[in-house]
Amino acid sequence: MRRQIAAANWKMNCTFQHGEKLLDEILGAKIALQTHQRVLFAVPYPYLIMTRSEVEEELNYYAAAQNCYNKQSGAFTGEVSAEMLHSIGVLYCIIGHSERREYFNENNMMLAEKVSLCFENSITPIFCCGESLTIREAGTQNDFVATQLKESLFHLPAKKIRNIIIAYEPVWAIGTGKTATIEQAQEMHQHLRSVLAGQYGTNIANEISILYGGSVKADNASELFNCPDVDGGLVGGASLVAEDFIKIINALK
Repeated sequence: MRRQIAAANWKMNCTFQHGEKLLDEILGAKIALQTHQRVLFAVPYPYLIMTRSEVEEELNYYAAAQNCYNKQSGAFTGEVSAEMLHSIGVLYCIIGHSERREYFNENNMMLAEKVSLCFENSITPIFCCGESLTIREAGTQNDFVATQLKESLFHLPAKKIRNIIIAYEPVWAIGTGKTATIEQAQEMHQHLRSVLAGQYGTNIANEISILYGGSVKADNASELFNCPDVDGGLVGGASLVAEDFIKIINALK
């Protein structure tokens, strides 16, 4: 079975003290993960070492970064490199989140560089893709997300791409008052897998975990995760509430 993943994305939330308490509450639930399951905590940079320390004795729980820069090193004040993340034992990093694309103008070429640097530093990228409301209403969402994958990932050889994690974000359904259905989530996940299969073959495409990043909550996680091509979730707001995120972890296949 593909790896089933509950990834918490705290974004720019929580004080250090709140973050410690939240982790303690979630880990205190003592959820014993199966060998194919993973829980990731993508926390703000200042909390990475604390988070890694909190989870290092827990089987299949990991700290993750929310971003890294697209250069190896240099005079880039305020940025954090993949090499720096590797040096403190971070094994996962979110790349290309919709908020990074929108607010910081990250493009597919830049994200291709970030993905490569992650792999060069033994970090698994959690690559985000997804379409806006304009794209969805025009009916061109399939071509749009296919281009995101092609331009940011298809430079990778098969031995690397098989280890990536992909997260689909229906940007059109976030904060717009519209809601993506379970059927729409499965449909897009299946499409993403077919795009990967077209480039790398069915066997490799079927190894890649694809997470849903469209408002995963405690009350819809089980239904979403039961879709054949949905392998867990990239969770925002619900990951900041211990009780809710515990339920989401327990919903993993």
